[in-house]
Amino acid sequence: MLDVLFAGEVFCDLVFGGIPHLPTPGTEVYADRFAVSPGGTATRAVATARLGLRTGILGVIGTDLFGEHLAARLAAEQNLDPTWLRRDPAVHTPVTVAVTQEHDRAFLTYEEKGALRPEVWEGELPAVRFLQLGIGRPLPAWAAEFRARGTRVVGGVGWDPTGQWSRELLTRLAEVDVFICNAVEATSYTRTGTVEQAVKVLADHVPDVVVTDGGKGAVAVDGATGELVRVAVPRVPAVDPTGAGDVFTAGLITGLNHDWPLTTRLRFAGLCAALSVQSLGGANSAPRWEAIDAFLERTPGIPDADLIRIRAIKP
Repeated sequence: MLDVLFAGEVFCDLVFGGIPHLPTPGTEVYADRFAVSPGGTATRAVATARLGLRTGILGVIGTDLFGEHLAARLAAEQNLDPTWLRRDPAVHTPVTVAVTQEHDRAFLTYEEKGALRPEVWEGELPAVRFLQLGIGRPLPAWAAEFRARGTRVVGGVGWDPTGQWSRELLTRLAEVDVFICNAVEATSYTRTGTVEQAVKVLADHVPDVVVTDGGKGAVAVDGATGELVRVAVPRVPAVDPTGAGDVFTAGLITGLNHDWPLTTRLRFAGLCAALSVQSLGGANSAPRWEAIDAFLERTPGIPDADLIRIRAIKP
């Protein structure tokens, strides 16, 4: 049995870092750092596997150069089972160019329809405690099958390139048990002015809501008590924020898997995300336990109860 299965689009990220500004037409800008990294759904899967959970990934990649690289990288990750990562020679593996500056980044993406999350899955699906997938479009029938078996479904969203931020998404929240998004997504879909207002609107549709708010931390509603909680994120020197939200999701699901209290889940997720921004590439920089241990040792103010819970799950 898996702890978590991540389903969605799998990208090969080409990450350029340390640029003074974005290039304008007819000009060239040089980066001082470069990395190739699994991206999208793969970032969440790699980050979760490194935290010790039995992790699977479901998606489609090609047999091209980028697909070969991703297949080899993901197969090499301990605790990550790529059984449900389909290789299709007719598909061009999705590619994202991420151009990063200290506190923000911009993306250029190529993606074909054949590489989207499969609407139909032919073959046996695994037993799993948590399923994570995007709800920006209608959920496939197999997601409901998972939920009927008792799997908890964790929904997420991404950037809406249409700029419409359709409120239809709110109706899909009934199909998930936990919803995670960032501040821009939350306020755009709910038509609200603050993260706190957005969280309250979202909580009317789904029991557990978590909204990441960049360097300000995260805001969530406790599904059991209805309490609104904000937890700060550790302050660290930032090199590349690409994939930090995905790593946050990995930390949060790890806390859910271990039945931690909400504040502990948020604190651990924020810690993982903070560690990930200190080097280039989302999946590449997903923290291992050595980095987490070192951070806990040198960082004062973490509640003893949280330290005990976090250290207890170290593989």
